[in-house]
Amino acid sequence: MPFDARDLDLNDLLSCRNLLQDPVLSHIANPAATDEAFRAEAAAAAARLIEVAERQGFGGNLLRTYILWLLTHDSSLVASAVEQGSREKQIGTGLLQAFIHDLTVLQPLLELSASHFLPYPLLDDYEPTSYQADEASSALQELTADAHEPSAYATALLTYYSCYGYGDIASYRAFRWDEASSRLIGIKHFEGQRLSDLIGYAHQKELLVGNTEAFVAGKPANNCLLVGARGTGKSSAVKALANEYYSQGLRLVQLQKAQLQSLPELMEVLRAYASKRFILFLDDLSFEENDSEYKSLKSAIEGGVEARPENVRIYATSNRRHLIRETWRDRLSEQDELYRDDSMNETISLSDRFGLIIQYYAPDQKDYLAIIAHMLKKQGIELTPEELRIEGLRWEMAHSGRSGRTAEQFVAHYLGKR
Repeated sequence: MPFDARDLDLNDLLSCRNLLQDPVLSHIANPAATDEAFRAEAAAAAARLIEVAERQGFGGNLLRTYILWLLTHDSSLVASAVEQGSREKQIGTGLLQAFIHDLTVLQPLLELSASHFLPYPLLDDYEPTSYQADEASSALQELTADAHEPSAYATALLTYYSCYGYGDIASYRAFRWDEASSRLIGIKHFEGQRLSDLIGYAHQKELLVGNTEAFVAGKPANNCLLVGARGTGKSSAVKALANEYYSQGLRLVQLQKAQLQSLPELMEVLRAYASKRFILFLDDLSFEENDSEYKSLKSAIEGGVEARPENVRIYATSNRRHLIRETWRDRLSEQDELYRDDSMNETISLSDRFGLIIQYYAPDQKDYLAIIAHMLKKQGIELTPEELRIEGLRWEMAHSGRSGRTAEQFVAHYLGKR
């Protein structure tokens, strides 16, 4: 017997009752009594589906796609339970049964055409202006492609929550910390750089990747300090990690030096996302003698009263090995402080708390030219070895020496004059 839309009872939802607040599902669950009111509400619901489809780049059966989008972007009891648990621990049997029950209620909306519930056939196979599927959306489509039974949908969604989370945690690779609202703000236009785009520094990448893979796998891992010559790709390497291990639950949180005093509050926020791993990224970090923020960082790394969350590590980049500016006066025995060694120990103790310190040096000529060649090749340009050497070295001598940044600036100049 064909399914009658009037038999749908969304008020029977248990763990996903937040869906009842959605305007589209609210109309489907409680259709207006009069024909005129029904048409108006149905049109508003269809307009909502089209609006989201155009904004998110959705196509196909819009009602099915929309419900899956709600299940992976709105906070629900199930999604929160997965997020707050360890990656190895699934939700309890009772909550799983409630989730399967809800998906049984939602199954007609997921399996039948959209026009079965809203009188607009264009919703059945919609083509957006542009498809914009990101990695998480593509993974959701793949996970649910062969799902037709409630238990199969439940398995697919639980796998998605475990890998990507829900809401902003699933949508963004990197975040900034907003002290005013005490929440994470997703960075929409995050650089898409990968580790394969970084030429040279094989040993440094090996150390960085090894530590990060241990961290993502839930094994012991160190806080990391990348230190050395300017423009050598230290920051790019850290940001590339968020792209490489996004599907494995790694997220990047950009933190400014002035925000270090709010580290305890940030740590508590991140602690709630136990199934994810977070790198707190402090870029170009250094302190003056009279800066007090470094004491907050020391306490956060180790030594505070409250234990650091297991799902958080701090990665910092700096041009200074010891992070805190030193002068020759600091090393003179006749300085004012009575216990000079204590002062020196205080100065260097911060960098010592990073378990892994990776040194970056300025590239030699071969690596410098290889970086330029790689960047140009990505743009479809290949210079002869002689052209590359002449042009690259001429630019180096006229600018600030050899570095990845100098190479990038040369490539921009070369492409701009073509």
